[in-house]
Amino acid sequence: MKRNQIPKAPFEDLIGVPTLSRAARIGHPTEDEKLLETQEPEQAAFLNTDPWRVLRITGEFVEGFDALAKIGPAVVVFGSARIDRDDPIYKSTVEVTRLLGESGFSIITGGGPGLMEAGNEGALAAGATSIGLNIELPFEQSVNPFVDLAVEFRYFFVRKTMFVKYGMAFVIMPGGFGTLDELFEALVLIQTGKIRNFPVILFGSAFWQGMLDWIRDYLLAGGMINKNDLDLLIVSDSPEEVRDIIVAALQNPEWRTKQESGARETARRAYGRRTKY
Repeated sequence: MKRNQIPKAPFEDLIGVPTLSRAARIGHPTEDEKLLETQEPEQAAFLNTDPWRVLRITGEFVEGFDALAKIGPAVVVFGSARIDRDDPIYKSTVEVTRLLGESGFSIITGGGPGLMEAGNEGALAAGATSIGLNIELPFEQSVNPFVDLAVEFRYFFVRKTMFVKYGMAFVIMPGGFGTLDELFEALVLIQTGKIRNFPVILFGSAFWQGMLDWIRDYLLAGGMINKNDLDLLIVSDSPEEVRDIIVAALQNPEWRTKQESGARETARRAYGRRTKY
């Protein structure tokens, strides 16, 4: 068995198995917690300092790069961890990733339950590489049983880098704060020219309509974004359409890059403005 693989087992056998969260098992803070806490001067022993943690962070980047370097074209799927298997959106997520997997894409999720599990289930059904990038949390957790390649991260920002570096598109299923965090971070990276030809697809128009209305009514109307920025968001209710959009972006990179260019030009002008004092 490969170093980053986990054995297949019935889902019921994996519930509650603390495969990842070392911090929860031993009752210690997570590495993210320790990195972000304010230290007193008397705590500045080398093993507790940020310079020491830089070495661990570097190692985590290296491990992630090593594990994911050869996965080929991949699509990242985000969504709520709190969705049950009998929910229609769970079944839609399975179908989206099954179609993408059959089209030659590896599927990357956060490796957890809910819609992350659905994404990995669809990948496995298609015979595609099913990847879970899990994060150490301050409570016990398990990788879902549909993951072929599991990579654990201690630091959120390292994990986020892997999503963007190895994914060529984000499919955003209904979700909560974590899903929204990944959505808006991707939009900023596209808007500022850090990544290109990167479709961001919101699946489920009814779920996302309220947010889109708020963006138009407040951000756009208030001049905080430009109408070109709205082109960065693609809304779909069709698994087949999601697949077709991402396949088109792979086959014709200039198509999506051109669509993104208006938002980048608007951002360039905005950041280049000087406020008069």
